[in-house]
Amino acid sequence: MAERILIADDEPDVLRLVSGNLRQAGFEVLQAGDGGEALEIARREAPALIVLDQMMPTMSGTEVCKALKHDPATRDIPIIMLTARVEEIDRVLGLELGADDYVTKPFSPREFVLRVKSVLRRSGAAPAPAPGHSLQVGKISLDPERCEVQVQKRTLELTATEFKLLMLLMQRKGRVQTREKLLEDVWGYESMIDTRTVDTHVRRLREKLRGQAGLIETVRGFGYRMNDQV
Repeated sequence: MAERILIADDEPDVLRLVSGNLRQAGFEVLQAGDGGEALEIARREAPALIVLDQMMPTMSGTEVCKALKHDPATRDIPIIMLTARVEEIDRVLGLELGADDYVTKPFSPREFVLRVKSVLRRSGAAPAPAPGHSLQVGKISLDPERCEVQVQKRTLELTATEFKLLMLLMQRKGRVQTREKLLEDVWGYESMIDTRTVDTHVRRLREKLRGQAGLIETVRGFGYRMNDQV
């Protein structure tokens, strides 16, 4: 069966454009014209992915995103934010709340479909296991086969993207990973997009690592590196 994508936008032209391109790509499309309707459909239908316009009546896209990510029944559904706003704070707000990606209007329909497929691929596939056994850096233990991360026997709840990002940094311990390289290896983007996506996910990952957050070192002007010591 075709995967179902929920599109929520209060602009009929955008709904038609996005829906048409997704149907051509083989997806089944659900539509919502405002935030409240989007939240209701998401909870009822449990789509494979949700696209939320940031500015909508009744509830904004960020409010819907926050509600979905706080609900155990919907928190694992990947979300793409769709926005016409260009300020940095608006671009990353959805990511801070748990969204997987964002697309800024105006956008290329072809690139949009590729971004949808990339997010679905990341969320639906288990991360590739590391050679050999579990990874250990500092007090962080990562089991690729069980997709489990523990810090001092405390199990962390990570998204698929956060898990893969942490695993790559641990596998490449001591080596600087540029933001562009992480976009390619974790997100699967071959073309350049805003590397702020990487920064936001690293920030969220550090928050979950708590006392071990310092193991992920920022290399100013380049990217990130996993160290042995906090």
